Amino acid sequence: MPLGAVVAVYLVATYFVCGIPFGKIVARRNHVDISHVGSGNIGTTNVGRTVGAPAAGLTLALDAGKGLLCTALARPVLATLCLGGDASALANGAELGWVVALVYLGCIVGHVFSPYLRGHGGKGIAVGFGGALGFSWEVALGLLVVWAVAVAPTRIVSAGSCAAAVSLPIWSFVFYRPSWAYLAIMCAISAIVLWAHRSNLCKLFRGEEKRFSFHHDGEPPAASGRDGR
Repeated sequence: MPLGAVVAVYLVATYFVCGIPFGKIVARRNHVDISHVGSGNIGTTNVGRTVGAPAAGLTLALDAGKGLLCTALARPVLATLCLGGDASALANGAELGWVVALVYLGCIVGHVFSPYLRGHGGKGIAVGFGGALGFSWEVALGLLVVWAVAVAPTRIVSAGSCAAAVSLPIWSFVFYRPSWAYLAIMCAISAIVLWAHRSNLCKLFRGEEKRFSFHHDGEPPAASGRDGR
């Protein structure tokens, strides 16, 4: 089958799978409309702040899982349908490695611009980590290290998220010396994640970003300021 056509179909499927707003679904099961509490964002951080740790853990697992599923299946599916089962050309740094990077971009776009929420969505961190695990555990580990180093002393999740996003093309280059197309896609992913964090970046620069803490039972969730969109 023609590679271009199969990649196009796979990208559309990835967009719709990664657009599933698991944070909103999990919060609703806990009788909370996540769009109207806290930052109004559907991601793990807002779920943790407004619903609690168990809901945040489930949201994290589901969001990371959908990214992992889409990128992990990309190579075997595309290789089977288009390359006679040989996935070597789709490896990181190989001739067609940029194709899997494009699938990774599809994961981020689906989550940040969810088709189920009229183009709104999360900020791309959990799905980004899961997606990275699916095609490169080395890059995923690098992202996690950068995130942890930034968050551990500050408890400001957005600082770690933005730092990890900036490091994505750097890790990709360090580990694989890939093509310019591959690096351009990774830079696009970083840009989208930073754009999704634009309000957080403004607060960071003003020294107003809140430190993270979990919501506890009995506490009323704060009304949304709609700053997370």
